[in-house]
Formats: sequence, C-alpha cells, structure tokens
Amino acid sequence: MTDKIHLRDISSLAWEHPSDAAALQTLRQVPGFDLALQKIFGLIAERTLRLMSLGSSVEVGPAQYPRINQIYEEVLHTLDAPARYPLYLTQSPVVNAGAVGMKEPFIVLNSGIVQLMSDDQLRYVLGHELGHILSEHVLYKTMLKLMVSISRLAFTNVFTGLAYYAITAALMEWDRKSELSSDRAGLLAVQDPDAVRSALLRSAGGVGDGASIEAFQEQARRYEEEGDSLDAIAKAMALMNRSHPFPVQRLKEIDRWVESGEYDRILSGEFLTRAEEPPRKQRPWDIWRESASSYADTLKESRLSEWFGGIGSRLRRDRGEE
Repeated sequence: MTDKIHLRDISSLAWEHPSDAAALQTLRQVPGFDLALQKIFGLIAERTLRLMSLGSSVEVGPAQYPRINQIYEEVLHTLDAPARYPLYLTQSPVVNAGAVGMKEPFIVLNSGIVQLMSDDQLRYVLGHELGHILSEHVLYKTMLKLMVSISRLAFTNVFTGLAYYAITAALMEWDRKSELSSDRAGLLAVQDPDAVRSALLRSAGGVGDGASIEAFQEQARRYEEEGDSLDAIAKAMALMNRSHPFPVQRLKEIDRWVESGEYDRILSGEFLTRAEEPPRKQRPWDIWRESASSYADTLKESRLSEWFGGIGSRLRRDRGEE
C-alpha cells in the first residue's frame, strides 16, 4: 500500500458537490423511482453491458495488468470502498473512463486514458470513477441516457418535446455537477492536487514537454472572469449537450475546494462517516441551502445575472418605469 491516508468509513457526502447532492435528494423523493429504474436497467442493460465487457475487454487483476490492479487496490483502500468492483480495460483511443451498473457496478478504462496518464493521474481517474459508484450516480446517469434516446425517437410534438427537453436539460446540468463531486473523490484518492490538475491538463491536450499547470490555471481564471454577458450565454450554450464541464472549469472547482480548507479537513480526519450520515431520503435542509448558494455563486460568476439585469433595465425604461 502507498502512504495515502486511509479515509476509514468516509461518507460520500463528504465529497459531494452541494448541487449534486440536492439534485440526488430530489430524484430519491419520487416514490418507487429508484426501484423501477433498477428493475428495468438491471434486467436488460446492466446484464448486457457486463457481458459485453467480459467478452470484449480485458479484466484487470493480479495476473492481468498488475500495476493498474495495484493502483486500483490502493484507491479502494484509501476511499474505504465496501467492495472491489470489477475493472476492465477496453481498446479505445478516446481518453475516457466510466462506471457502469447498479446492482453489480464495474469500471471501464479506455486504453487511451491508460496510455496518457501517469500512475498518480490514473489513481485520480480511478478514484473519480469509484466516487460515481459510491455516490450512487450510475442509476441516474443511466436514466438520463435513456431519456435522451427516447426523446430522439418518440417526442415529435413540439410542446411535449419542449417540456421533455427541459427535464433532460436539467438532468444534464446535474450530470455535469456530479462530475465535480467525483473529481473531489479522485483528489481524495490521490491526495495530491497537482496530480488532478495535471490530469485535467492532459485531458485538454496538454501533453509532452512545455505543458504548464500554472499557465492552465491562469487560462481557467481568464475563462471564468473575462468576457461580457454575451460570452456568458455562449459558454452556457456550449455546455448544454456536454456530459462533463470543460477541463478549465473542473480545475477551477478543484482549486476552490482546496482553498476552502475542506480538503485538508477531510485528510485530518474531520469528515462525516457512513454510520453518521442521515438516510438518503431524509437529508437535512443544509443540503438545499448549500445548493442554492452554489447555483447563485455560479450565476454570479458566469455574468449571466448582468445580462438578465440589463434586459430588465431596458424593459423598464421602455415602459417608462425608470
């Protein structure tokens, strides 16, 4: 084992982004919703995906990719996972990884990401995917994929289609927030912020000599702070069909979390344990308050509020109210 701090019995609430936690709270309040999705997906899709991975990919273990297996075992230990979930390596140049399944979840690494990342960067990637499993994201991510597929096939009526698209867009916004939660889990797995920053830099194309974390952080600052209200709208539209926030946004969120002191507090042993967490359907009001604050901060930072405020001011002037 490495010298990483063992986060014994850590609750996923310790790393979940407030917006992610609140959205999950809402979904879990729908009576029977989780069970219905598990039955539908478990009977067909999960079984098919597991067999596809078993048949077409390479299962990582002590005798197969032992270095990757050792890193994975260390990540499982660091985040105190309750089980060892199967890990597969599949042939694909796309720099990506994914967590699949609910009853028996597993992780798939593309060969492209294994070839690109160092050991510590891979430790972050594996911690990120393990975070999705421990936060129970996979059920709702699967639901979102099904909704997107159905909307393309079945909803041709303009009004029904618009309503359905609005729901799907809201779920995709949660999907992006869930990636921020799992980035935090990945950081706790590797316990080196620069390993996360460099992995995000590489995923954005920063490979080889000359790639600079500091320059990428400055780029992230410029992306967030510069530009006018029209740029803010363009940024929002560019994200609409993406499953992940842009790498510079993820970098900025990790920096914020580290600067907040929460990351250091967790490493010092100050975190909620699984034994202490409230039932998932009875999460405290604090989650909602933190989520509202998070969205308000995001809106302020995006400068969309300035744009909407400008429109409101012009409308009031046109009506003679100013």
